[in-house]
Amino acid sequence: MAMLSLTIKEASLALREGRISPIELCRKCLNRIKKTQHLNAYITVIEEQALAQAHEAETRLAKGSPKGLLDGIPFAVKDNFSTQNIKTTCGSRMLKDYTPPFNATVVQKLLDQGAVLVGKTNMDEFAMGSGSTDGAFGPVRNPWGYAAPYRENTGLDPDSDWVVTGGSSGGSAAAVASLTSYLALGSDTGGSTRNPGALCGVVALKPTYGLVSRHGLIPLVNSLDVPGIMTRSVGDAAVVLDVLQGVDVKDSTTIQPQSSLAQLPEDFDISTLRVGIPKEYHAPGLSEETLEQWSRVADMFERAGARVEQVSLPHTQHSIVCYYVLCCAEVASNMARFDGLEYGHRSAMDSSTETMYATSRHEGFNDVVRGRILSGNYFLLKQSYEHYFLKAQKVRRLITEDFRHVFNSGVDVLLTPTTLSDSARYSDFTQEDNRTRSQQEDVFTQPANMAGLPAVSVPTALSRRGLPIGLQLIAPARQDKRLLSVAQWIEQRVGFPSISDFETPSEDSERCQKTKREHTI
Repeated sequence: MAMLSLTIKEASLALREGRISPIELCRKCLNRIKKTQHLNAYITVIEEQALAQAHEAETRLAKGSPKGLLDGIPFAVKDNFSTQNIKTTCGSRMLKDYTPPFNATVVQKLLDQGAVLVGKTNMDEFAMGSGSTDGAFGPVRNPWGYAAPYRENTGLDPDSDWVVTGGSSGGSAAAVASLTSYLALGSDTGGSTRNPGALCGVVALKPTYGLVSRHGLIPLVNSLDVPGIMTRSVGDAAVVLDVLQGVDVKDSTTIQPQSSLAQLPEDFDISTLRVGIPKEYHAPGLSEETLEQWSRVADMFERAGARVEQVSLPHTQHSIVCYYVLCCAEVASNMARFDGLEYGHRSAMDSSTETMYATSRHEGFNDVVRGRILSGNYFLLKQSYEHYFLKAQKVRRLITEDFRHVFNSGVDVLLTPTTLSDSARYSDFTQEDNRTRSQQEDVFTQPANMAGLPAVSVPTALSRRGLPIGLQLIAPARQDKRLLSVAQWIEQRVGFPSISDFETPSEDSERCQKTKREHTI
């Protein structure tokens, strides 16, 4: 466990110094995946290929010629990123047998660094969900629901009363939290990386739109999609972003990279910082515990000399409705390619072309996806276009202008909750009213996507049920390094525990209890 709990930088140094080997590290991750199969975090595990990559890394490191800082480091990828000769399903029956002939740019960049791909992670179908409960391969379970604090604080059986990961990148969040990989890629369209990151107690970064290539990410909403990064520390997220950022000729929306992100300042001066607290983020349904953490970290900033002030983002209240219209409209367009002809599921009902189209799509898509396609087609009708789609685009501009006004006034970062509360039990989440409430949690995360801004969720404490609570930081576009520097400052002061702290031998039970007391509200 100690080896799997290392940061990327620590593991990389140990690999280069020969204290651990890439093959040993890969085997430990693969064994950990088998041990945590009950989480259903992975759709595909590529054990043979992973060990072959680890062997190549071992040969390079033995010669003293590593490809980069990530050489030999195991990683996982959400199953909506294309992976050459490895199934890419998007968590859907529509693509259950699809094997791409190429790698997504972000996947290729990690492989070029020598990182070892161990598998593809589970997700909501086509990334449309907020719980990772709606995929064709079954729901993902939150590893913290099996940790000592949850079991002891609730008295519930984690096998029958397990809690959700959030979505749609729940498999990636669970993979990182459960120590089966050092990093995982997610996608973030309205919070799909930050939401599960907060609920699973890992760092979840959505970079500035365009800083990381979308080539090979099967699209949900092209104008909002951003590849996300999940790690167990802010420094690790910075290392990964440094590798992934930059212009890609295969993605015309990409922008020039920022200065090196691999090394964040250890002595970041917080006293010159202006931190904004958006008053509209005191949303209905915000739990007392999340509010308590929000206030606690704001007070930490103030005590350290930062200027903390209330700001206003008045159009935030419209973000969910705006997002739904724009999302459905682009989904209707993007999903049109899945017709059962060139690739994807094809129905046996082929009495006519129209019948084959209709039945293939009905069989291949779940209710959530079909519902968004139908809604999107309605929003795009000639008689609906101006009332819905154009109006939503205008509201999106207003949301963007709200952020611009706040940042132009001198505010450096915004501090907000990431989700309304800690994770919900699966039995509660699947009830219709609670599912709707969970989707509304994206009120904190969607606006950053609307404006193309960088945002990161940082775990700050365990709730009274023993489940993670995360807070979000939002910065101006292309200020990813400052964003991560502030996030690291928070991380260093809250000292959020690893799940491994609660998987100790009986003789360490006293230390386990001490850790739980220190980090539980």
